[in-house]
Amino acid sequence: MSAPSAAHARAALESVRGEIAKAVVGQDAAVTGLVVALLCRGHVLLEGVPGVAKTLLVRALAATLDLGTKRVQFTPDLMPSDVTGSLVYDARTAEFSFQPGPVFTHLLLADEINRTPPKTQASLLEAMEERQVTVDGMPRPLPEPFLVAATQNPVEYEGTYPLPEAQLDRFLLKLNVPLPSREDEVSVLTRHAEGFNPQDLQAAGVRTVAGPDELAAARAAVAMTAVSAEVTGYIVDICRATRESPSLALGASPRGATALLSTARAWAWLTGRDYVTPDDVKALALPTLRHRVQLRPEAEMEGVTPDSVINSILAHVPVPR
Repeated sequence: MSAPSAAHARAALESVRGEIAKAVVGQDAAVTGLVVALLCRGHVLLEGVPGVAKTLLVRALAATLDLGTKRVQFTPDLMPSDVTGSLVYDARTAEFSFQPGPVFTHLLLADEINRTPPKTQASLLEAMEERQVTVDGMPRPLPEPFLVAATQNPVEYEGTYPLPEAQLDRFLLKLNVPLPSREDEVSVLTRHAEGFNPQDLQAAGVRTVAGPDELAAARAAVAMTAVSAEVTGYIVDICRATRESPSLALGASPRGATALLSTARAWAWLTGRDYVTPDDVKALALPTLRHRVQLRPEAEMEGVTPDSVINSILAHVPVPR
């Protein structure tokens, strides 16, 4: 069987967005962000108050993909071995054998990741960056593709542990999941009144429309998307401007610049082009950079947000013609 064409792969990923919409109303930006992350082999952090369908969004994504998926509910007493797996003594053989944890899957839903202490949060660091888990000195590779989709409540909520900078930097995108508009909320209630059950996505008509072959073809096509020297320079100028902003104590690192290049490329390909424009960079700048910058305390007290600083930078950095 021949590999799918780039056009077929793009159509399949467009179908993913349509299938998720059968379960989740009005979160188009978050849905698009998840698809972009799949194309870039990146991880996603979804932030929003409880009850805005963050978990349902990831479950619906998993239902549309022919990939293995597991869920971990992060709690204050969760141990690192509960995520990565551990060595278990087998009395019959008098040997220790490795029992893989839920991280050994294609799509890991890390639910409420900031409700567990930093020690357990750190159990995902190697998995997210190296795509392997080392137990008892032996590295064990994770399946390919591998994506962590983590949800978190805003850090002002009681009983949360803010993610450290090193962990945040491993997420390709941070997607804000806002409260729905009145029209969308009416639509949600109408669906529930008609019998929609968020626990039964199959009954809602969510179908599997893409698998590893389509993902591989799409990623190969994204890698061929052209990026001009002017656009590359534009990305670098934006990231350098974050390091020089008086409102920020920490700007975007070179990893942030490469992440912005990757996400802009994926977005350009998804919209049907084989080249990246400055508008693609602008479209992905907020979700790619907002979690990679850190406000100065005085700016935070004045009500400045990472998004407002990045928007200001985008307004002032010269756009290549």
